[in-house]
Amino acid sequence: MDLFIGLLDARLSIGGTTILWREIIGNAFGLACAYGGMRRVVWAWPVGIVGNALLFTVFLGGVFHTPQDLDLYGQAGRQVMFIAVSLYGWWRWARTRAAGRREAAGVDPSRSVVAAVRPRWATGRQRAAMAAFWVAGTVACAWAFTALGSWGPWADAWIFTGSMLATWGMARGLTEFWLVWIGVDIVGVPLLLAGGYYPSAVLYLVYAGFVIWGFVTWLRAGRAEPAAPAPAPARVGS
Repeated sequence: MDLFIGLLDARLSIGGTTILWREIIGNAFGLACAYGGMRRVVWAWPVGIVGNALLFTVFLGGVFHTPQDLDLYGQAGRQVMFIAVSLYGWWRWARTRAAGRREAAGVDPSRSVVAAVRPRWATGRQRAAMAAFWVAGTVACAWAFTALGSWGPWADAWIFTGSMLATWGMARGLTEFWLVWIGVDIVGVPLLLAGGYYPSAVLYLVYAGFVIWGFVTWLRAGRAEPAAPAPAPARVGS
């Protein structure tokens, strides 16, 4: 237990600024998850969950006595949200990949690699619903985060709600989720720099370029690949 606590509290000093190693490691797992998402492989989801668990303790700085000593309830809360939505995405992608493998085996038995999801564009109604959710969610969460005493509640709320939309969009295979991440990054980088969360801010900057790459990759895949089979419905009693 002492070794585990020691690893959690391990710190790095750069230019007089103290940074927790678990913030760096948690963000590295997040970047690996994004890469797996771009490649549309199921392991992206569990890798992301590990990073979310680490970052949850980072953004509750006042509770866990981090160097920043700031409580960003939106940033911490979105790690919990990520874990919940990631479990759904993990389940959905695993089922879709299994269905794709069964279909591929019937056509070409030698084909063993099947993407877990086929990218597609959201419908106009879905886009309108997503935009309305982002606005309404930001207002509601900003009110809640202000009441809790969060630092930077409005930016925190925008990031939290956008992250929820992006993760849900990734699970559903909607190409727009990459664009939602750009909107999150635009607000996230200034917030994290101002709060002293430098590894996370750097990740957001790196992620912005990565998001463009991922968007182009999904766009091409959506045009080139045939429609993926829908997961078979679960039978009662199975």
